[in-house]
Amino acid sequence: MAYYQGPDLRKPSGGKKRAHRKKRKYELGRVPTWTRIGEKDLRKGIRIRGGNIKIRLKKAAYANIVIKSKGEVRKAKIIGVEKTPSNPELARRGIITKGAIIRTEIGLARVTSRPGQDGVINAVLIEK
Repeated sequence: MAYYQGPDLRKPSGGKKRAHRKKRKYELGRVPTWTRIGEKDLRKGIRIRGGNIKIRLKKAAYANIVIKSKGEVRKAKIIGVEKTPSNPELARRGIITKGAIIRTEIGLARVTSRPGQDGVINAVLIEK
């Protein structure tokens, strides 16, 4: 089944609207990339509209952590996913998304990037 992101084809009541045109190729969506923890980073480039390339992060081993109190950025190994506010099921499956709390070798951090679309994990250290 395709992922369609074009104009809505149904009314709020559930009835169908009459199509005023066909679906367009550029309205086609894709299956989300569920970024998981791995031994090393695994990236895949996909062609997007306009011939551009979007880097998708399939597996992640490291994250760039911002330490606000020191004003520095460190690369740290990811140990696990603590919780995901958007969907607790994702945390149980070990999937990293934006907003997820990850456990790293320097402490807990909140992910600020979109790994499935940016190809990198950037996070901010949660300081107590």
